[in-house]
Amino acid sequence: MRTDLRKAVRPALTRREMLRRAASGFGHLALAGLLGEAFAAQRVSAGPLSWKSPLMPARAKRVIFLFMHGGPSQVDTFDYKPLLIRDHGKPLPFPKPRVVSSPTSTLLKSPWEFRQHGQCGAWVSSLFPHVAQQVDDICFLKGMHGSNSRHGGALLELHTGSDTFVRPSLGSWVSYGLGTENQDLPSFLTISPTPTHGGANAYGSAFLPAIHQGTPIGASGIPSDRALIPFIQNAEGTPPELQRLELDELNAMNESQLALTGPDAALEGRINAFELAFRMQTTAPGVQDLQRESPATRALYGLDDPLTADFGRQCLMARRFSEAGVRFVQATHSYKWDQHGSLTKDHARNAREVDRPIAALLADLKGRGLLEETLVLWGGEFGRTPVTELNGDGRDHNPHGYTMWLAGGGVRAGLSYGATDDYGYFAETDKVHLHDLQATLLYLLGLDHEKLTYRYAGRDFRLTDVGGRIVREIVQKG
Repeated sequence: MRTDLRKAVRPALTRREMLRRAASGFGHLALAGLLGEAFAAQRVSAGPLSWKSPLMPARAKRVIFLFMHGGPSQVDTFDYKPLLIRDHGKPLPFPKPRVVSSPTSTLLKSPWEFRQHGQCGAWVSSLFPHVAQQVDDICFLKGMHGSNSRHGGALLELHTGSDTFVRPSLGSWVSYGLGTENQDLPSFLTISPTPTHGGANAYGSAFLPAIHQGTPIGASGIPSDRALIPFIQNAEGTPPELQRLELDELNAMNESQLALTGPDAALEGRINAFELAFRMQTTAPGVQDLQRESPATRALYGLDDPLTADFGRQCLMARRFSEAGVRFVQATHSYKWDQHGSLTKDHARNAREVDRPIAALLADLKGRGLLEETLVLWGGEFGRTPVTELNGDGRDHNPHGYTMWLAGGGVRAGLSYGATDDYGYFAETDKVHLHDLQATLLYLLGLDHEKLTYRYAGRDFRLTDVGGRIVREIVQKG
């Protein structure tokens, strides 16, 4: 059948018809604009630290990181090596790493006795008698390894995923991915942070928005009873209503500046910091007030003993801030674990300072029903060698095989995962790199380490760089 081409051609639109058809399109454009403004306003009112839903089912809501700065010795704490006892004083029967920090000599057995504890039978040295009572709630990672044998590089690799470049810290990534559960508190706090070996870079946000950097409470060398969040105290005699008016005027000027210059991360960060500091004035002092705890609780954490009081206060503050909704809290025992000499005396004192408070934190979290949703991480930037330094009572840095442990937050309790060689030098079985640990931490919080990225300087960055695997073997089933 022949087609009539004249009937197949559409007639031209009249002006009236064109306007009638386009009117609905104009309406859609207007509606889209209004909705866009509404959503933008909602984002502003919610704030950059607003609670964010995890990408996956989360087993933990928050993290407490107990950082032992300097590098505790795994073969003197949680990694029992009978052959090290048997062969004490003999040469190491295999080659040492090509790069070492200090000259070392023969095998050095631990000065402390190891025993099995709990139903899981975990080996713990006599350095940690209180933590030994909590082993059925702990997951030991005995095949840890990193890439750097120097404190600065190793510390930054643990905290930021990179030992060579300035990158956002672990707590900043958690803040960026999840926000805070309490808009009156930061999402990331670091108690008594160290000023050395990376300093503020260990809790900085780098190229992430500045609101995600860690808020320091005190500093290393300042007793924790004088550790306070800085710059949040209201000026004496200034009523909150007047301060609110002053802040609104300042924000108006800053917003006008942003309208002229366009996006300015530094200025936006200051605006957010002023707002958060204003809100913290009424919330943070109460959370920091440990006198609100019962005498029994303060004694549990060792606040009644001058030896344990300092780190005990850190652990108790960590629990209180975590309970109040802070996503990531770090407490640092700094800088004491670097025993190139005087191992017997100094490791013993270090352990006495932290053992009772750490055990108290685990027991307290469990007793309050918080351990299941709070992930506790313990460890240093690396371990120590099983061979002695030339002085006969010290151990060198060892990033090749060491122990860290986790508790709560969806990890398998009472598990010892991975192993070093017979003398405790190199990770051999079920090895866990620092990037694997970071990927697993994010996974337990409901975040995918490969998808939690931030575009900067033309590429997407992530905490685990181009590595990292989730250690699913240590994750609770179901």
